[in-house]
Amino acid sequence: MKTKEKKEKALIGTGLITAAAASLCCITPFLALVAGGSVLTANLTWLESLRPYLIAFTLFVLAFAWYQKLKAANKNSPECACDTEVKESFWQSKKFLSIVSVVAVLLLSVPYFSSYLYSGKKSESVEISPDNLKIIHLKIKGMTCPACNFEVNNAAFKVDGVNSAETDYKNGSTIIQFDNSKTNKHEIINSINKNTAYTVIKQEKQ
Repeated sequence: MKTKEKKEKALIGTGLITAAAASLCCITPFLALVAGGSVLTANLTWLESLRPYLIAFTLFVLAFAWYQKLKAANKNSPECACDTEVKESFWQSKKFLSIVSVVAVLLLSVPYFSSYLYSGKKSESVEISPDNLKIIHLKIKGMTCPACNFEVNNAAFKVDGVNSAETDYKNGSTIIQFDNSKTNKHEIINSINKNTAYTVIKQEKQ
């Protein structure tokens, strides 16, 4: 029984870990906001490319765990013959597996409600003389969810002189206004490439 319980715990733990890993790309920008840094974000957002595989693996693990649980609960199963008199612990119960399943689904759903975590969190605009105002349109590779918008904007605002940044992960682009007497497009592009896991691939014609 102890061996079986350890296997079940390992299976459930694996499901939670992969569910969390699948959404780190959207969780870490929020953690970076709270911590006031972006190193953690840049180090973990490489997991974005693995998200589809992590989701599939999480769902497989949870489905297998439920299959094992329902199979063991079947009175006609030979496996139950020796376990009927043994009281099941909370960690082996359907209740615990249900809690884990709900938590895993919530973690996997983070990208769909992550934008609410960052609502209202914008850097203050700076006044720019019309003669110094410049606008660049950049194409960015690697963005997959609303949290990516915040991460790119945050990286742009790290550059002194940036007035606004509007990023759209759906079409992989950002529009940035800046004061060319204080900075230039190269510094902004370098900041995005350095402080995020994404890559500026080109500047679009205005």
